Amino acid sequence: MPAVLAVSAAVVCGAAAGAVLPRAAYRLSVEPEEPWRTACPAGHPFGRGLRGLLGPGRCRACPAGYAAYGPNPAAVSATTALLCAAVALVVGARPELAAWLLLVPLGVLMALVDGAVHRLPDVLTLPAAAGTVALLGVAALLPGAAPGTSWTRALLGAAALTAFYFVLFVVNPAGMGFGDVKLAAVVGAALGWYGWPVLLAGAFAGLLLGAVYGVGLVLLRRADRRTAVPFGPFMLAGALIGVCLGASAA
Repeated sequence: MPAVLAVSAAVVCGAAAGAVLPRAAYRLSVEPEEPWRTACPAGHPFGRGLRGLLGPGRCRACPAGYAAYGPNPAAVSATTALLCAAVALVVGARPELAAWLLLVPLGVLMALVDGAVHRLPDVLTLPAAAGTVALLGVAALLPGAAPGTSWTRALLGAAALTAFYFVLFVVNPAGMGFGDVKLAAVVGAALGWYGWPVLLAGAFAGLLLGAVYGVGLVLLRRADRRTAVPFGPFMLAGALIGVCLGASAA
């Protein structure tokens, strides 16, 4: 049963991510204060609404040599599929799995955008926070949630981690973006669902991964101490590690 669930999650989430995330990543990967991209590189408009925001990284109106844009769909699909399979395998058929399987593709999208332009747009972080809290609230009402999980603690975890990252932002605004503060609400809710030790472990893992990456860049002389590092991907990696640890313990 766990293997079937993991394979199903990988196929469905991976295929869906490859089909809809490349266009969103391309459109949202713009510098701060710049508007979202509204057309492909050749100038063909995407359209409005979700159909214009989500879609494959390919423009049918372009010649074959200029049709592709955004991140590689195969890479996006494979990455999302592997992450969803891992989460499904560890969490199992529990109601909170729905929250994680929706959050993983959105997390991949946020990591792509932040990695490209060091930016976490509100259009991603705010729905992610609201959706995570709402879905965990529903999971708390359903039978079969992992033992020891708590929606109230998820809310407190979101508030606590947001406050912590806000302090980091105030102390060093050049090294911590306000988008990271908003993302902390998502990470805090996900980790707090499983308990305070999981919250501490996942938050520390994100900070550690980010620090190791930054030090590695300095050692390789590809950056210096003042170089800005996109921290969102490491926060999300820490959240994934924490959720897997919490689900395994439960």
